[in-house]
Amino acid sequence: MAMSAVLPRLTRLSAAVTRGRLIERATEAAGLTLDRPAMGVLVTLHMADRPLRVGEIAERMQVVGPHATRQVQALERRELVRRVGDPHDRRASLIELTAEGAGAADRYAASLVGWFSDVVSDWSEQDRADLGRLLGRLADDVTARLDLLEAGDAPPPHSP
Repeated sequence: MAMSAVLPRLTRLSAAVTRGRLIERATEAAGLTLDRPAMGVLVTLHMADRPLRVGEIAERMQVVGPHATRQVQALERRELVRRVGDPHDRRASLIELTAEGAGAADRYAASLVGWFSDVVSDWSEQDRADLGRLLGRLADDVTARLDLLEAGDAPPPHSP
């Protein structure tokens, strides 16, 4: 399949996932009533597998610092995250998931993984393995290219 045929399909996929309220359903399955940005903070911390500074959360979510700060404060009030001291800088604090926040993030991730697993359940084992391998490669390559772009070292995009 030509790469030019992939973009419309990715756009359709994104629209279908949004229209199907997949994120909202996964949030409900986690037993939470959180908006998408707050859930994003929980998932970011869950994927980091270590406490993060608010600035790191903002960077990973690609949002401005004050936005991440507001989300963290709201999650603190709900006791889904807590502040802990930074062992490397006594003036700073890190944000970590509470047991309740970690459980909610686990349920959210399990709901999404389960949903996508159901979608491809009738695919052959080889097709599922290929999809996982190729999506992982795409994510790694896109991330690497974007890092180069931010550093000013990326080649220009190909023109049609």
